[in-house]
Amino acid sequence: MSWESNVRRVVPYVPGEQPNKPNMIKLNTNECPYPPAKGVQEAMKDLHFADFRLYPDPEAKSLVHVLAEYYGLSDEQVFVGVGSDDVLAIAFQTFFNSEKPILFPQITYSFYDVWADLYKIPYEALPLAADFHIDPKDYMRENGGIIFPNPNAPTGLLESLDTVEEIVKGNPDVVVIVDEAYIDFGGKSALALIDKYENLLVVQTFSKSRAMAGMRIGFAMGNPKLIQYLNDVKFSTNSYTMNRPSLVLGIEAVKDDVYFKETTAKIIATRQRVKSVLHSLGFEFPDSMSNFVFARHPQIPGAELYEALREKNIYIRHFNNPLITEYNRITIGTDEEMDAFLACVKEYMKEKGV
Repeated sequence: MSWESNVRRVVPYVPGEQPNKPNMIKLNTNECPYPPAKGVQEAMKDLHFADFRLYPDPEAKSLVHVLAEYYGLSDEQVFVGVGSDDVLAIAFQTFFNSEKPILFPQITYSFYDVWADLYKIPYEALPLAADFHIDPKDYMRENGGIIFPNPNAPTGLLESLDTVEEIVKGNPDVVVIVDEAYIDFGGKSALALIDKYENLLVVQTFSKSRAMAGMRIGFAMGNPKLIQYLNDVKFSTNSYTMNRPSLVLGIEAVKDDVYFKETTAKIIATRQRVKSVLHSLGFEFPDSMSNFVFARHPQIPGAELYEALREKNIYIRHFNNPLITEYNRITIGTDEEMDAFLACVKEYMKEKGV
């Protein structure tokens, strides 16, 4: 028997491409177009190189405490990991161990089914409504757990807090995870519900609104029992997940709340302007409440527009999913970047006679 017969084979998650070209406009991976807070830059200068020989705090207590303080929680209600992907992967291992299938939307963050396959978790991907919204009634069935992003990725649509609560309340016997990677761009967090529902876990990230994608910091908030279970699994696999620079710089990112709110406000304003222009050009899209727009044009194939922009060194995200193949996901960059993007779109439409 070949050794390959014992290999666990999965179809891996494929992230957006990471080009590194001069004068490119990168609107394909939902990164923040602005730098981190100034305190982060200052803290970089004060990092002690000699300390790198030492392990970081395995409990990440300093960062946990700052996050708990910022969100009005106790330290026992916060868990941190290496980006929200790490947090979510640990949550899958911790909470999704029933023989019943976990549930998540059919059009959603494409890592969910990868983790389910990797950890041998049965799952059902439930279709969204015609308008791309979740129907809570679809989630009122036997299951081994529920996860969904809010706002959704890649559609950008936000579900109301009432919808979130209906799903959590209707599933008291399983853990419900709300993935809030984009919540800071205009949504209301389900954090307000965690004291009411012990089965609710809210996951967020520093990668989008806090401009720290390169530092890989994610966190979860929930009742202390959920957090303890997460830590038990984490400490059973790798105790020292958060490196020293991430802990120091993450704290500074949380401290500068003024900069955080100014940055998200700028992105929201640019998003609304871009949505208005795209609408005037005939594009169709859900009403995004994230830092991207998920758009299609009835007269332009999605892949065709993606390739045309790529030739101009403008990168957007196209998905080879038959359900959404005519759509492209366009990250909101700076005003200058979006003006250049819109100019190229207009030029292309003129060439095509659209």
